[in-house]
Amino acid sequence: MNFNNRNVYISPSAVVGANVKIGDNTVIYDNVEIGDNTIIANDCVIGEPLNSYYENPAVYENPKTVIGKNSLIRSHCIIYAGNITGADFGCGHRVTIREYTTFGDHCNLGTLDDIQGYSEFGDYCRLHSNVHIGQHSKLGNFVFVYPYVVFTNDPTPPSDICVGPVVGDYSQIATGSILLPGVHIGQHCLVGAGSVVGKNVEDYQLVVGTPAKVIKDVRDVRDRETGESHYPWPYRFSRRMPWAEIGFEQWCKDNNKNYD
Repeated sequence: MNFNNRNVYISPSAVVGANVKIGDNTVIYDNVEIGDNTIIANDCVIGEPLNSYYENPAVYENPKTVIGKNSLIRSHCIIYAGNITGADFGCGHRVTIREYTTFGDHCNLGTLDDIQGYSEFGDYCRLHSNVHIGQHSKLGNFVFVYPYVVFTNDPTPPSDICVGPVVGDYSQIATGSILLPGVHIGQHCLVGAGSVVGKNVEDYQLVVGTPAKVIKDVRDVRDRETGESHYPWPYRFSRRMPWAEIGFEQWCKDNNKNYD
């Protein structure tokens, strides 16, 4: 990609770190901070004003927006004002992130993801493409969400109630699943593909179906040939994880983690 800075607008109140690259036709609004070594690709909007700007622009002040260092925002993304991302944030094309959402470090969003705002993500969350996260959802650390998953948040639609799902550390939400409003998913859980989860799920549970039902403890999910346990998955998967060089168990010891 050539960063020719054609037709780029950067607000005078924006703070742009060292070695930041900004693609053509991109807009950086008021009160945006972009960390060092970040790439903002073509046709992006960072710090998109909230609805209140259009209602009363004379008194509107854009909330602070922070893009962490070493991030990559691909083309045609819109990140609203009031969002804060940690370091090493990444997203695919045409991602929308509504206001007042926070991300930890090393989070990654896939193409066409829709984050509806007022939500929280821990560290190392991975959302594949075409995921919808309703307002007031909360994801812990190392949560993976696969394509076409929907987090809902209105228990009696239409209403003014807004309560999103909560997903614990290391849990996996498989393709095409729906989490209903206010559902709590524990740590190290696996929600099977196409499930509709309407009840809370305890730690280490595999749930499948419509409505989702507990099938077994995930630690009992074993390879048919070797008999080895597939879960907890951090012992078997390390690509781009912080324990890649030393293993999950040692990483937990070194960092005073006790998620097992």
